[in-house]
Amino acid sequence: MNYQLFHAINGLTGRWPRIDWVMRFAAVQLVFVVVAVAGVLVIHAVLRRQIRRLTCLGISLLLAFGLSQGLERLSHQVRHFPGHPVHPLVAPATAAFAVAFGILLFLDRRAGLALTAAAVLIGVARVWTGRQYPGDILSGAAIAGLSAFSVYVTDLGARDVQRRTGLAPGHL
Repeated sequence: MNYQLFHAINGLTGRWPRIDWVMRFAAVQLVFVVVAVAGVLVIHAVLRRQIRRLTCLGISLLLAFGLSQGLERLSHQVRHFPGHPVHPLVAPATAAFAVAFGILLFLDRRAGLALTAAAVLIGVARVWTGRQYPGDILSGAAIAGLSAFSVYVTDLGARDVQRRTGLAPGHL
């Protein structure tokens, strides 16, 4: 199914030059735009001393990247096939989704939604341009989403314990 979906999407290339150009840009350069926007939001959060939110964002990013690297090492699926060099790394899509979901949950919902849309475009573009399989993109998005969500829920639980016990944040 992964291979068939890859060919269904990748088979659309060459029909619309402008869309091909957008997809080439999105597949390679758009992730840098996502990271740059996130960087501005992080600087803003630092200036506002939102340490807890920044810590949660950092932990969710580390968790997503660590899990994606672990999954990559466990996978024995061949990623190269004739005429289409496909890199086994899910890093660009995972990075885009991890940043987007982290921003969405911890710093800025509106910016997070825009970055999530960019991450989806990056994922589609990487399949369109023959750089990754759809399953790699979906697994990267799932890992990023589960990582951010688990940190979010853990933080909610910690804040609830603090509220009920009256302990200061540094005492947990």
